[in-house]
Amino acid sequence: MRDLSADLVELHRRLSESSKDLGLDAKRARLGELEKRASDPSLWDDPNEARKVTGELAMVKDDIDMLDGLEARLSDVEVLFELGREEDDDSVEAEVEAGLAALTKEFDALELRSLYSGEHDERDAVCEVHSGAGGTDAQDWAEMLLRMYLRWAERRGFSVELEEVTSGQEAGITSATLIVRGRFAYGLLVGEKGVHRLVRISPFDAQARRHTAFASFEAVPYLEEASEEVVIDEKDLRIDTYRSSGAGGQHVNVTDSAVRITHLPTNIVVSCQNQRSQHQNKDVAMKILAAKLAERARQERRAELDAIAGEQREVTWGSQIRSYVLQPYQMVKDLRTGHESGNVTAVLDGDLDGYMEAYLRWRKRPA
Repeated sequence: MRDLSADLVELHRRLSESSKDLGLDAKRARLGELEKRASDPSLWDDPNEARKVTGELAMVKDDIDMLDGLEARLSDVEVLFELGREEDDDSVEAEVEAGLAALTKEFDALELRSLYSGEHDERDAVCEVHSGAGGTDAQDWAEMLLRMYLRWAERRGFSVELEEVTSGQEAGITSATLIVRGRFAYGLLVGEKGVHRLVRISPFDAQARRHTAFASFEAVPYLEEASEEVVIDEKDLRIDTYRSSGAGGQHVNVTDSAVRITHLPTNIVVSCQNQRSQHQNKDVAMKILAAKLAERARQERRAELDAIAGEQREVTWGSQIRSYVLQPYQMVKDLRTGHESGNVTAVLDGDLDGYMEAYLRWRKRPA
């Protein structure tokens, strides 16, 4: 039987490092505290606090169970290997190798957790797509970009709340706002912030010439409660209502239920139209505004703005983070990390994990 001792030693090392990176000891201590709070009937006197406690409890428990499960499976593979070697039984070698391969793959995925170094990486994300330079092609490209992120979220098992979509004049969209819900949604989407460039034969050009179009993607961590980081003074707000528009289906009302909120001191504008009532639209819009104001405050607290939000650039030439070329060749290339793929169709269908992982590694590399 082939000697697999070195492979087992390496997996034990990776288990130990992952346990340290995820703070396993601290999580075990925290689990006891959370379980005690969750068992207190008075906790539900404050539903918001109860949701925070139970949400954190679920995440901490998941992390502990995952690491304990990996440790148990590694131990089982190790015992099987030792028995096979002691009894000189080559029949178990394939099973041991399969177990090692499966564990190696899981540790590869687990070690990505250590790349989530941002304060709010575990949160949901408020995202926006905007068309840029390129006219109708840019508006069509913005709609393609929105679809790409919706498909990516579906692949990841994340839920999406599409809060506002503004249709383009001839095709596509000029803007969209969505909330992506799932653990590490913001940590994954933060690397997508920036200008995205598309090169293709324009379907809107009767002469079938090649056109370049631009659209931008923005993401900020979502705050369930506005008071978590910011206090919003109602006197600083201008609230307008209007009739919902766009392809919202049955969830778009024909009454003036859509809400647009302008924060006068910063001129930040948010809107929501896809909830069932004006009150619900206002509530969601306020949460989106709070997320944007909190992001603005975080940026202002940091000495170097670009380290967290990247440079604010026009959505046009020379400012893109990624290029999607469909003609004269096919390639999607991230201009920061160098990560690229020739399968443009798969990328536009939501196959973005490779780009996101490359960004997380690029972000964490030594300066």
